[in-house]
Amino acid sequence: MTTIEQSSRFNLGDRAVKRLGYGAMQLAGPGVFGPPKDPDAALAVLREAVAAGVNHIDTSDFYGPHITNRLIREALHPYPDDLVIVTKVGARRGEDASWLPAFSREALTQAVHDNLRNLGLDVLDVVNLRVMFDVHGPAEGSIEAPLTALAELRQQGLIRHVGLSNVTATQIAEGRRICPIVCVQNHYNLAHRADDALIDDLAREGTAYVPYFPLGGFTPLQSSTLSDVAQRLGASPMQVALAWLYRRAPNILLIPGTSSVAHLRANLAAAELDLPADEVAALDRIAAGHS
Repeated sequence: MTTIEQSSRFNLGDRAVKRLGYGAMQLAGPGVFGPPKDPDAALAVLREAVAAGVNHIDTSDFYGPHITNRLIREALHPYPDDLVIVTKVGARRGEDASWLPAFSREALTQAVHDNLRNLGLDVLDVVNLRVMFDVHGPAEGSIEAPLTALAELRQQGLIRHVGLSNVTATQIAEGRRICPIVCVQNHYNLAHRADDALIDDLAREGTAYVPYFPLGGFTPLQSSTLSDVAQRLGASPMQVALAWLYRRAPNILLIPGTSSVAHLRANLAAAELDLPADEVAALDRIAAGHS
């Protein structure tokens, strides 16, 4: 069984987590809505992740909604002492499975309490504010009101640390004037590299960067270059894409998601994959428009 005990670590607030974690989004049903077809398989993936050494799990109570958090609780509660569960608020699901903003003080407070209840926790390790000015990517706009509401919940002891998701550099700066920001979670992968400069800035400041859709999300990465590199290294394209992210910057924390134990093991093995410099150079060119 693959383990990640040798994985490097990075601080997420006051907790040092292994840089290869697990994202629970895919444990819900199709479109991240409703229950999984095979709940036992979902529980098995969570237990396998922790058994393999994962100590950073990313989730949200709007996955399902409520589904992934309840699965996490069923699979892993009482939680290992070193396990850090990161959740996010700021969105809700419509009856048609749409993703809708939920930015009001009341909505954010309810979301925090929902996460606490469904995860079976008294305090949440990290809560990311998911900014929803544009569901497809970061868009400018003040986050003062919702972040102030989260900061107050932190002062009440319901949240240990606060992060931001789907945000711009301007919003990160605004957020830091309200409360400490321990991580930023944005869309980033081998082919989608709009945050290159931001990642380097955050690394210098000691702030974690957590790329979502590290393997492309609902549309998996497709690249002949990626496939060719993977073939030369005797690895899968997804392992190479994860290994590239792992090497990209020391503050990157990976949370690839899967509902398969076999895929989980393959993802975790990416931390051990060595990428020669010439292969890294080839992969770097993918974002420049080369296939």
